[in-house]
Amino acid sequence: MKFTLKDYQVDAADDVLQSLVRAKQLFDVEGTESSVSLSATTGAGKTVIAAAVIEALFYGSEEFDIDADPGAVVIWFSDDPNLNDQTRFRLMEASEKFAATDLVTIEPPFAKPRLDPGKVYFLNTGKLTRTSLLTRGHEEGEGADEAFPTMTAAARPDLQGWTIWETIANTIDEDDLTLYLILDEAHRGFNMRTSRDKPTIVRKLVNGHDGYPPIPIVWGISATIDRFKEAMSEAEAERTRRVLPPVEVDGFRVQESGLVKDTLVLDIPAEAGNFDTVLVRRAAKKLRDSSTRWERYAKSQGMRDPVRPLLILQAPNTPDTDQLGLALDEIFQEFPELGSESVRHVFGEHTVQTFGGWEVEWIEPQRVEESDQVRVLVAKDAISTGWDCPRAEVMVSFRPARDHTHITQLLGRMVRNPLARRVPGDEKLNSVDCILPFFDRTTAGNVVKFLTGQADGVPDPSSRKTIVEEVLLEPNAALGEEVWEAWDALPTMTIPKRGAAPVKRLVALALALSSDGVRPGALAEVHEELHSVLDGLRVRHEKQVKKAVAEVWNVRIQSISGQLGGDGLTYNDIVEKADDRAIRAGFSDAKKVFGADVAQSYVDHLAGDDDDSLREAYVMTAALATAKDVRIKVDREADEIAERWFAEHRVAIKGLTDDRQQDYDDIKALATEPQRAELRRPRTRIEDAFEIDGSGQLAPAPVMDRHLMADSDGCIPLGALNTWERDVVTIELSRPDAVAWYRNPPRQSIDSLGVAYRDEVGNWRSMHPDFVFFHKVDGAVRPSIVDPHGHHLDDSLVKLQALVRFAERFGDEFHRIEAVSKIGNTMRVLDLQDADVREAVLDSTATPEALYASHAGVDYLV
Repeated sequence: MKFTLKDYQVDAADDVLQSLVRAKQLFDVEGTESSVSLSATTGAGKTVIAAAVIEALFYGSEEFDIDADPGAVVIWFSDDPNLNDQTRFRLMEASEKFAATDLVTIEPPFAKPRLDPGKVYFLNTGKLTRTSLLTRGHEEGEGADEAFPTMTAAARPDLQGWTIWETIANTIDEDDLTLYLILDEAHRGFNMRTSRDKPTIVRKLVNGHDGYPPIPIVWGISATIDRFKEAMSEAEAERTRRVLPPVEVDGFRVQESGLVKDTLVLDIPAEAGNFDTVLVRRAAKKLRDSSTRWERYAKSQGMRDPVRPLLILQAPNTPDTDQLGLALDEIFQEFPELGSESVRHVFGEHTVQTFGGWEVEWIEPQRVEESDQVRVLVAKDAISTGWDCPRAEVMVSFRPARDHTHITQLLGRMVRNPLARRVPGDEKLNSVDCILPFFDRTTAGNVVKFLTGQADGVPDPSSRKTIVEEVLLEPNAALGEEVWEAWDALPTMTIPKRGAAPVKRLVALALALSSDGVRPGALAEVHEELHSVLDGLRVRHEKQVKKAVAEVWNVRIQSISGQLGGDGLTYNDIVEKADDRAIRAGFSDAKKVFGADVAQSYVDHLAGDDDDSLREAYVMTAALATAKDVRIKVDREADEIAERWFAEHRVAIKGLTDDRQQDYDDIKALATEPQRAELRRPRTRIEDAFEIDGSGQLAPAPVMDRHLMADSDGCIPLGALNTWERDVVTIELSRPDAVAWYRNPPRQSIDSLGVAYRDEVGNWRSMHPDFVFFHKVDGAVRPSIVDPHGHHLDDSLVKLQALVRFAERFGDEFHRIEAVSKIGNTMRVLDLQDADVREAVLDSTATPEALYASHAGVDYLV
């Protein structure tokens, strides 16, 4: 893969591959058709996950420990040929192994008796209708001849000896081939004709028809599990095939990854009236401000090309062209630097459209993202049905409030971060603005809930902020530098990545340090040090290594024989000397342990210039990888070198660009255990000036001072805090030694203190305590963690125990570390700096509520 997959993408790809292997076994052994589904929210990178899976199917994968399926054939099926084109481009972009000829869009004439292995074929609904050239001559069941009396085998187009249905059937019948159907339900749109045709066509593919066999393995990709279930139900497939466990991507992990934007800002009129031109002008200001911010950021990071943000004008299905013309007038009056080439439309009419005094040309939706000279796009719903446009940051929707679905689907196209990562500490560049002139404040509370909690296309709301009236916060000028220095010293923890290996981590670090000019020749140093370590271990563990060498050379075979009419079987163990192929198989294990680069370099080190000793060098390297004591000590040495280099070059790494610093953060997280990391200062934050009150109406949010990030008055709105979180802030800031505080973002980012822990099934996760307070203690500013810890959640005890372990490791660096919960009407606190309290929490099998109520807890008072 060209891309480095996020942890959740690796997990999802591995789970899908295991299901597909199982599905193949079911079909090969039992003749049973099956289906598996992958569901992930918009922005999760479903196509990247699919590319990793298909690449592993075709070519095998060390990372996923899977052998190639030489007979694998994939059909990618969706509603829309344009979406297929986009998917084809993305697969090429993501995979380093696919050639253009491996990704085939099926077009008539298609003169093939069967599909070829190692290829992905793209089909869409329109290609399989009765009138398609690909199906012409294909006779179906009842009524087919009456409806199309001339469409017989004789009517097939020239050069097409087989209908597409015959080609698919021949592929299924071929013993050496395995056909996988990817049913792309992720981009369902509003084309009613397509929606009517699709269930019938999918039914034919999935169930077979008129003597044609069903496709053995169906893999559904969708935004939700329900969407794929609905498609299979419409195709009447549930009764005919085995349904394997679904693969679901956790929306919270997607949000934490930084691939999707963190904040959704809604602008809604404060009173009834015609304010569309006012709000359009506001949208243009936001576009101009975003453009300036991206240019400034690109310059600070040495980026060649800044992101060119896009404004979308969303029209109703029957647009008011004069209204759109007035909107364009307002945009260009506010942002006159834009030229006429900056405006395009994606209406179904692929012709020049007249909007007031503007003549606007059409652009293909899939070209919008790459055509960064386009800064204003007029759309109805063409761009709502699958086109991804990460640089779209501002939307003005002229649709009325009842068109929730259209609006949220368009928002789904805008949630991806244009850099495929979070802009560190700058919430403004991690947000999307949605301006709704025809909504009103009386329904705004319900609209917010709808957009963040009930609609496809908007990620899991657990860590996404929704803003009705934006308040921009910047570093609080009223706080002294000593507060920020205390912030800089705070510990945070990395989350170990799947497949972490100490030697591979060290090599990745060496390559990064060398390419950045921080430590030239670092990779050669790694080779030299590890070669020396392996040489020493060969001598120190001579007996174990000799035994391992013998195991590599010896291939054990069991012979089973029996005589005709005899009573039983005879078993004989035979040992053959390994040939080159067997030695290569052993060396592949060494590459997994030491990494391909180090393993090969050690072979070269052992063999030198003597080609005759090359085979022995491969055997010795393979043997060392199988010796347990050798592996442990090499890993330990690699970790020690990596930690030493991280410490030595900490300041130099901090001076690199955000993108490069993120790479080093990722390398640090490749350790098998959580590592200490450093926080970076936040640059901007967005909070809401309003909150939804008890009656469901919008009301001004209360404010508080002394927060690290503040508005021009030195305050932060508290609308995002619940009642008892506000109580904690009030109590803590009333203490005489309190000087500052920080609302810790609930996601893994460079400005969020994170605590690593394993969840109930052993996966590494990250929790983020709610608050960090700063106190003046003996003349110095010291931090404290105070975490209002909900005791009612399923994972509350696991997270509480994680905070205890964090306190055990880093407690000396804090003034206080406390967990607070509300038991009945009383606030109770667990002092995690107290060893007895920590022991009680770690040994507890009771509920957290019982812990707070026990002698381990005390009342939380000023």
